[in-house]
Amino acid sequence: MPEPVETHDPDGVDYGWVMQTTFVLTIVAGAPVVALAALLVGVSLPTWAARAEFAIRVGALVWFVVAVCVFLYARRMEEESSDAES
Repeated sequence: MPEPVETHDPDGVDYGWVMQTTFVLTIVAGAPVVALAALLVGVSLPTWAARAEFAIRVGALVWFVVAVCVFLYARRMEEESSDAES
């Protein structure tokens, strides 16, 4: 069988995996977090613009936290796999 045209063998952390995982986890975790924050905080959001601004602010915080956690996880797994090879 022929080798695929596009191959990927990263040295260190696979940033493509980090970005894809961050995207998926932010959507999966971010939507419920934004909804719960809107309900629990009790913020008055009278207009659609206010609702969108609130969702963007909370969603940005969720994205940042998820991105840092995913990167740290990937770095730890890379260090463990390189230690196991030694």
